[in-house]
Amino acid sequence: MPVASAELPALPPIAPAPLSRAYELVDSPGITPPAVDFSLSSKPRPALLDGETAREFERGSASWYGGGFHGRRTASGERFDMYAMTAAHRTLPFGTLVRVHSLVNGRDVEVRITDRGPFSRGRVIDVSRAAAQELGMLGMGFKEVVLSVPESVQPVAEVRPAVIKKRRQVGKRSRPLPSR
Repeated sequence: MPVASAELPALPPIAPAPLSRAYELVDSPGITPPAVDFSLSSKPRPALLDGETAREFERGSASWYGGGFHGRRTASGERFDMYAMTAAHRTLPFGTLVRVHSLVNGRDVEVRITDRGPFSRGRVIDVSRAAAQELGMLGMGFKEVVLSVPESVQPVAEVRPAVIKKRRQVGKRSRPLPSR
């Protein structure tokens, strides 16, 4: 049975929410809020890497790989462990320590190069699942990063994936299929 509107109690008026202290500071004359350095995440920390001064080497997208390759041999000959801090890079020598710095959230991780790759356009490094977890990229799958290496490290020649060419059959002409 519906209730008549005369029987409902009256609600108290809604009071406006108080302004937060931040708004008061911004709106106060003569007071400026502290400056926030948003460029912090774009600058990797200038610490030592493998006992040497680190230098920026490359910028681009990083992706991660894990389950399907766990336990298989890498290009360096060792077995891939998705729970170790390792990575794949096209040109850096095997065993090189690399600092991967996320431009998205400012996190750093140091990985050792054990494999070749990535062979996807636009990617500069493939990190293991453990490194991806430290960088906070498991959900996304890739992130924009900066790679830093020790100053003495020189890249090796770029490794490209093998291109398989189809052999042309000699002596047979290709004829169109008869139409029905």
